[in-house]
Order: sequence, then C-alpha cells, then structure tokens
Amino acid sequence: MEIKTPVPPFNYETAIEKVMLAERAWNSRDPETICMAYTLNTQWRNRSQFISGREEVKAFLVTKWEKELSYKLKKELWSFSENRIAVRFEYEWHDDQGQWFRSFGNELWEFDEYGLMDKRFASINDLAIDEKDRKL
Repeated sequence: MEIKTPVPPFNYETAIEKVMLAERAWNSRDPETICMAYTLNTQWRNRSQFISGREEVKAFLVTKWEKELSYKLKKELWSFSENRIAVRFEYEWHDDQGQWFRSFGNELWEFDEYGLMDKRFASINDLAIDEKDRKL
C-alpha cells in the first residue's frame, strides 16, 4: 500500500508539514506527481465541479494549468484534527490574454490511514488584479 507521510493522527508539526508538502507539490504543476497524494477513489469538490478518483484529478489538473498560466500558490494551516486539515490559500495566475488573477479560499481535507487524501472540498474566489499588484 502507498504511504504518504506524514500520516494521521496529525499534531501541529505534522499538519504543517502536510500543508507545506501540498504547497510544494502544487507549485510544481506536475499532475502525475500531485495525483499520487490522493486515494484511488478520492472525492473532490472544486468550486462547483465534482471530481471522483485519481484519474479525474489528473485530468482536472492538466486542464487547470492549461488555463491558469504562471501559477504560484501559498497555503496556510488553519486547523487540524486526527485525520483532517483545513487550510486557507491564495494563488496568482494569468490567462492567455495576460490578465492576472488572485484566487483565494479554503480547503477541507480528510486523509486515510496511509496519509493519502481521500476527500478535498475547496471553496475558491477569483479577483482580477493588475500585474503590479501581485504578491506572490
């Protein structure tokens, strides 16, 4: 069985580590690597889109980064319990017309005993910004 350390139950240090590993992975923009952090049957809600399974995650990420160019993400631990982590995040990107955006929101994560994310629920808002107003 695949193991993605750290595994539950989380404490403050391991929850922070899990968040930083996720941030680093998503900033790689490598769907093949990123999808391996999720269970085979992972369940997602991303905005109004429902995604089921690792293969759908991979396809979603490919499409995401075809649209969201120069993507840069920052995640922050909000809360945690035994096998759950809540994060706030923001990321910046631009479209193919050069319009920059800052997207921000919250994610709720639930992990299995092997440290793979089984559930991910994301609420995200987008704000158009000028390039000079970028923070990340």
